[in-house]
Amino acid sequence: MKFFIDTANLEQIKEANDLGILDGVTTNPSLMAKEGISGKEAILKHYKDICDIVDGDISAEVLSTTYEEMIAEGDILAQIHSNIVVKIPMIKDGIKALKYFSGKGIKTNCTLIFSAGQALLAAKAGATYVSPFLGRLDDISTDSLNLIQEIRTIFDNYGYETEILAASVRHSMHIINCAKIGADVVTCPIQPILSLLKHPLTDSGLEQFVKDSQKMQ
Repeated sequence: MKFFIDTANLEQIKEANDLGILDGVTTNPSLMAKEGISGKEAILKHYKDICDIVDGDISAEVLSTTYEEMIAEGDILAQIHSNIVVKIPMIKDGIKALKYFSGKGIKTNCTLIFSAGQALLAAKAGATYVSPFLGRLDDISTDSLNLIQEIRTIFDNYGYETEILAASVRHSMHIINCAKIGADVVTCPIQPILSLLKHPLTDSGLEQFVKDSQKMQ
């Protein structure tokens, strides 16, 4: 399973990349704004800065909602770097845009997926990734992991190469359960990834090892 980090913070991206397990980055306008990045040129430069850090797919989201505008914006994003994946919203014009970019060999990530039907349409249109949002479904008392399972079954039934990118991942058990189900990718802030390192028996065992080693000196 691939690990992406969901942030626009360069320091956190560097920290995750230094672990040696980072495969890519996702971000969005809200995360850009959180880092104080605004304006077309500043956003494009920031995507380039991320590409300079991580050798993997970097999702860059269009801000438009009409087909013509998404095409124009996506073409500009794709020119930033060969690792850029154009992030398209799950709307009618978005499906058309996915088909356009697929025909040009440009990678895409269909975002804001909340149903298996949406994921199916995106895969049919040639999306490289579909991004079902786990945390937001959990917030409305819906079984988000069941959605991942449904999409996995459908894609396996018909041999779709579109990868399932589990988004809105909020904690380590989301990651583990997605891995068990067969999600191709998870994207999340750095903390859920770091929390996978933790176990109280590891901490107590290491503490004992250190104490015993000191007795041997």
